[in-house]
Amino acid sequence: MTFTMKTTAGQTADRKLYLCCGNSGTYDAPKWGKLGKRVEDSSAEMDWSEETKQDILGDTYTTMKKPVISQAFEPCELDSGDEYQQHVVQLAVVEQNAPALCAQDLLRIHLYLTDESGNAFAERYPSSMVKPSGMGGEGGGPLTMPIDVTFGGTREVGTASVAADGTITFSKTTE
Repeated sequence: MTFTMKTTAGQTADRKLYLCCGNSGTYDAPKWGKLGKRVEDSSAEMDWSEETKQDILGDTYTTMKKPVISQAFEPCELDSGDEYQQHVVQLAVVEQNAPALCAQDLLRIHLYLTDESGNAFAERYPSSMVKPSGMGGEGGGPLTMPIDVTFGGTREVGTASVAADGTITFSKTTE
């Protein structure tokens, strides 16, 4: 599977071409919703657990593990039109269901990376943590609920598309 950046040489990729989506449906019949509505800055952090050693000969070697990927969405302004956000509020505020919040199905879509057919690279993490880390905001302002996510479970790779109506489809690659 080879993917290349679809931007014009010399131009940067737009931030909106990297999406994080949450599933408010089931594994077999997902309903993907984009995280980050009204969030102005959010980046995925990749912890590679690097370790550097120097041997007795004075040579230095570094090892890394597969990354633990986490991302913060702050502030998330509560919006009844955001179905996945409503799903998280139900689990966190109403039910305080920690096990369910640690078993969320998340999808990372890299719309800037496409294969030879124009399909975008995507990664599905079916056992991810979605943790609301607060609730509040400034007086007179919107109610906010910052969310931290850690992508987890067995990583599935494939392609994804976003239809004109916003419907997101993920197709797992079988190899």
